[in-house]
Amino acid sequence: MLQKWFGKEASKLTKTETIIAPISGDLIPIEKVPDPTFSEKLIGEGVAIKPNEGEVVSPIDGEVIQLFPTKHAIALRGNSGVELLIHIGLGTVNLNGESFHSFVTQGQKVSVGDKLLSFNLNLINQKVQSSLTPTIITNYSIVDTLEIADRKEVKGGETEIMQIHINQ
Repeated sequence: MLQKWFGKEASKLTKTETIIAPISGDLIPIEKVPDPTFSEKLIGEGVAIKPNEGEVVSPIDGEVIQLFPTKHAIALRGNSGVELLIHIGLGTVNLNGESFHSFVTQGQKVSVGDKLLSFNLNLINQKVQSSLTPTIITNYSIVDTLEIADRKEVKGGETEIMQIHINQ
């Protein structure tokens, strides 16, 4: 009886991390991103959003672990240990920071909805391959199960897009 409570059964505890949309727009399966780095999940599992505005907010409570010098991407670590990469558009690294502005610094603590970055969506739509913005779990090996929301439109800082169950 005690084995059932404290043995293998107890070792199967998981943490749950809810990922909120980092940007408002249409939720797109990661497999539909026209870049194999994302669509073939070479960096990790996740989703993409076709943005309808140029503001990125924190999808989790945690810490900024990397802010790319060109400000086209940001990496966060949630309090659960999950690590996310938010990559604004495809080919945006070639803009060398043009139209991007950051509101956070590396090492800064953030909460869901805190403003991270802004960008000129019209400029991105004119100058790069796509404005699709992947949100990727980069340390997917810690994930036990992933549930991706089944919805089309999402609102940054409000709409749940993924629920992650993490092995402890």
